[in-house]
Amino acid sequence: MSSDEDWREDCAPRRILELFSTKWTSMVLHVLHARLGGSARAGVLLRAVPGVSKKMLTQTLRDMEHAGLVHRHVEGTIPPAVEYSLTELGRRFVEPIELIYGWARDNDDALDALRGRETSRRNR
Repeated sequence: MSSDEDWREDCAPRRILELFSTKWTSMVLHVLHARLGGSARAGVLLRAVPGVSKKMLTQTLRDMEHAGLVHRHVEGTIPPAVEYSLTELGRRFVEPIELIYGWARDNDDALDALRGRETSRRNR
């Protein structure tokens, strides 16, 4: 049994949930790692993550950069080419994401049995 101290506002489980509270953070980490070799330009990422808007991807990448999960590199070309790459910290966060995504693929039937939110695309 855990104590109340284990669930204080700055405890590790709450901090990880806060980090992944946005819909796209885990997906961007996964795509950068599993499909794009750890780095990609923003346009490539936009095409690789179906359903994300350019505005939402930009905000997610800014948040991830601020958190230290990705590094933003701007090439001195015209127009500037911007590439995002996983940091060492970002690569550490990929491991649990890949475990969750693997579990999801293996348990698709359990996910299908869930009652979806009314706003879910799966209910349309």
